[in-house]
Amino acid sequence: MAPAAIDPESLSPHAAFAVRRFRQGAWQQAGDELAEEVPVALEFNGISHVVMLATPADIEDFALGFALSEGILNDRRECYGIDVSATSLGITAHLEIASRAFAGLKERRRNLTGRTGCGLCGTESLDQVLRALPSAGEPLRVTHAALAAAHAGLAAHQPLNGVTGAVHGAAWCSPQGEILCLREDVGRHNALDKLIGALAREGQGFERGFVLMTSRASVEIVQKAAQVGIPMVAAVSAATALAVRTAEAAGVALVGFVRGEQCVIYTGGAALDAHV
Repeated sequence: MAPAAIDPESLSPHAAFAVRRFRQGAWQQAGDELAEEVPVALEFNGISHVVMLATPADIEDFALGFALSEGILNDRRECYGIDVSATSLGITAHLEIASRAFAGLKERRRNLTGRTGCGLCGTESLDQVLRALPSAGEPLRVTHAALAAAHAGLAAHQPLNGVTGAVHGAAWCSPQGEILCLREDVGRHNALDKLIGALAREGQGFERGFVLMTSRASVEIVQKAAQVGIPMVAAVSAATALAVRTAEAAGVALVGFVRGEQCVIYTGGAALDAHV
């Protein structure tokens, strides 16, 4: 049996459900808020390119961020407009992009079908997985105290996770560890795309801050960061081996296990304060 259709008039990032909860040795009837995930289709100049499962919030940010982090657009100014529509099947973001970008997209001839936990699902060939990335620019000086401060501020900037306990966050942090922007999603790479899109829509550059992820540092996180010129990625969990190799090749500083006073530097140690 198929799940109930989406109500396009009442899309929300979370929904209430009646549950039975076992606490203090007894079952209790209770209510719970669950994170939503819906199909989100991205269309470029009328051509469907990808369908991802994502949280139905900040869709314009997601669409632009995906286009930038996947190298479809080289610059936010190549996107002339984004329109979002919803039906009972899901959400569609319609992007109007420059002819140069559209020609490149058609040449790639990719058709991804994504899942919330997989940034590479549907990739047609191995050379698309390990794609060439631009080299990072000047290293960003960050202190251990800044990493700790950013980690300490995460919870206050994650309202959806506070309600549901089921979504990832991607935070944009100043070199001093102040969280300047954060986006949430059921998919870690979707959260990063939303963050990239939010910053791009505000006309911000990516060279004077770092990303802190509430997840592990997997290869697609490093790839997306490197593609737009983010010099440092930090994560609260471990990095994968492929993520470390990719970060080394692109010159991205990669830090894991950022939790309170601890962290692990995988690459780019010279970019971090000597006291780390």
